[in-house]
Amino acid sequence: MRVPLLALLAVLLLAAPPGAEAQPAAGVHQIGFLSPGFSSTATDPNSILGVLRGRRDALGYRDGQNLKQDLRFTDGDSERLQELAADLVRLRPSIIVTSGSSAAAAAKGATTTIPIVMSTSLDPVREGLVQSLARPGGNVTGLSAISDAALIGKRLQLVKELIPGATRLALVPPPRPLTRAGENWLRDSEAAGRSTGFTTQVLEVHDPTQWDQVFAAAARGRTDVVYFIDHAAYFPHRKQIAEQALRSRMPTLFGLRPGVEAGGLLSDGTDSREQARLAYTFVHQLRRRAKPAALPVEPPTKFELVINLKTAKALGLTIPQSLLQRADEVFQ
Repeated sequence: MRVPLLALLAVLLLAAPPGAEAQPAAGVHQIGFLSPGFSSTATDPNSILGVLRGRRDALGYRDGQNLKQDLRFTDGDSERLQELAADLVRLRPSIIVTSGSSAAAAAKGATTTIPIVMSTSLDPVREGLVQSLARPGGNVTGLSAISDAALIGKRLQLVKELIPGATRLALVPPPRPLTRAGENWLRDSEAAGRSTGFTTQVLEVHDPTQWDQVFAAAARGRTDVVYFIDHAAYFPHRKQIAEQALRSRMPTLFGLRPGVEAGGLLSDGTDSREQARLAYTFVHQLRRRAKPAALPVEPPTKFELVINLKTAKALGLTIPQSLLQRADEVFQ
């Protein structure tokens, strides 16, 4: 399911027009990659770079021959994003691909000429990354997820349907310091919680390896469900999160399917297969030498509801048949 998006990144190596600062060696396609996550995910088969490695030979790319990748991860220290973005710009890649809104913001702050492709972002207009989806302006374009209060409210209504008596919601934002994207997510989640009858508490993650502390705080708040932002810093810990949630008898909610694949309860968000279709349109325009300033950011048009039935049973929850029928995928 993630391969087409990885094909996008590979094609960008071949097709992206270099900016004024970009001077890659002849015959070598140089790309920068910036993520607020962990370098350990680079070989994860479910990560962007992990899948890219699996597809690289078939696409004709060889490290050191016609491909050079400069990868930068914060490894949990989000304050390093600006430093790493500046480091990438000094290497003069032809394009920088970013994972998440915070990485896109850091890259944009480091260069106004090298094209920046957002492989994921929450709401690039509100975050100041682009002027509009239709006419981004500047050097940033790519894919947008759009996760606002209305969409979060829809997710919380699903929780109400699954757990009719649920009234207490715990929110897990990105690690601090919060970026504009993180602040927007937290504000929207709190607003959506109020509108759907939840009282909310915020669970701070000081150490992304100590999830027992996070769920202990949720238990003290008598939480009915824990809602996670889908953030690169949490991606390598998704199995740990799911296992601790089960030990704590705590239902979990995500925006994207990886958390549910790992053992979380429920997700409702962008269908990455549809995003891949949109990505190919994006690639086609780039191959025609389109400028990032005029290349529209593609919002999602299709979403998927994913349920982990095994986890529901372990928590003693019965999934309503009406909800199962609406699910795009159910993990047994």
